[in-house]
Amino acid sequence: MLDQQIQQHFIDSADLKYQSAQALSLPIASAIQALVASITGGGKILACGTGASASQAQMFAGLCVSGFERDRPELAAVALTSDSGYLGTIAGTPSLSNHYLARQVRSLGQAGDVLLVISITGNETCLLDAVEAAHERDMMVVALTGHTGGALAGRMRETDTLICVPHERPARVREVHDLVLNCLCDGVDTQLLGEQEM
Repeated sequence: MLDQQIQQHFIDSADLKYQSAQALSLPIASAIQALVASITGGGKILACGTGASASQAQMFAGLCVSGFERDRPELAAVALTSDSGYLGTIAGTPSLSNHYLARQVRSLGQAGDVLLVISITGNETCLLDAVEAAHERDMMVVALTGHTGGALAGRMRETDTLICVPHERPARVREVHDLVLNCLCDGVDTQLLGEQEM
């Protein structure tokens, strides 16, 4: 019984990835172009999320700096939620703690930078505020969401990119987000360095 449940997880994950491939390839390609334009123009990537999505943002920023599957120069990327010292200073101030990501975007973001937002629901207030702050700074936004994209989908501008995984189950959406982040890393490397020899 347990082994069937485990196998079903693999089947469901594979099915969603297969179904999403065609629908998500164009927005992923658009996101890659935005990231490359920012990087080659001297900009940086600010990545953020909440909960498990914050860990994915940290992983993505780490891969930008350290490299994905081949050696290359470091890319400027910061995971906004990784600064525990900053988060500790605002933890006791309710008026600040709900806007901690937006404050970091305003302090670090500049025109030409890209804000990468990762969210299952697209409804977290702190992420919506971060997108607003990015727009104030003339930054482009790339958003990874699930299901309908939530309120975040309504905040996107024409110059932004929404990559919305067509599923409601958080575990499945996170799995596809991991794959999308890998695609972004690989796509950026390909655009900067050319095709990789296998």
